[in-house]
Amino acid sequence: MLEFINVSKSFWTGKQRKVILDRASFRVELGNSMGILAKNGTGKTTLINMVAGLEKPDEGQIIKNCRVSFPLGFMGGVISKLSAMENSRYIARLYGLDPDYIEAFCRWMCDLDEYFDMPVGTYSQGMRSRFSFSLMLALDFDLYLIDEGMPSTTDAEFNKRAGDILRERLETTTVLIVSHKPETLEKYCRSAAVLREGQLHMFDTLEEAKQLYDYEA
Repeated sequence: MLEFINVSKSFWTGKQRKVILDRASFRVELGNSMGILAKNGTGKTTLINMVAGLEKPDEGQIIKNCRVSFPLGFMGGVISKLSAMENSRYIARLYGLDPDYIEAFCRWMCDLDEYFDMPVGTYSQGMRSRFSFSLMLALDFDLYLIDEGMPSTTDAEFNKRAGDILRERLETTTVLIVSHKPETLEKYCRSAAVLREGQLHMFDTLEEAKQLYDYEA
């Protein structure tokens, strides 16, 4: 279970204070994947980073009674001068998992061929996205965090393989997705919320959330 209790977060832009969350409260129960709709620039990434523990709230409490992934595409735990092989084995040890299994899964999943044994710093953005998403799926989490949906790569085979595995994981895990596109949420989420002016408006269904979101468009 993940719960935000009266959480506030804001930034000073140099001209004014930008409010991301204003005493917001919500809960994500394991087994009930949730989507959050928000316009670009309203704080989607900040919100998902607070769930992951990468950013702290100004006020309020964030309770996590489950294993939460790093956000899709986040490369903070990956060392650029090391290869994908070395990174996957290093991170496996951090999580107490079998390095041979994590390396083999990532090698198969991201399908980078000889680049898997080259420094990650030499990768293109698409290659880095494939590796980070492969690494996220290789690890064992209760709640997966996705910012703006599936990886944006030109490799259709990878995108399909990643999507198929994620849908399989939904049978035993939960996903929290933030996006400005309602269609991104349709495949994965049962309930949804709309982030608007620092407030999270919660709905039982995605269709109800879309009504408010479309009205504000």
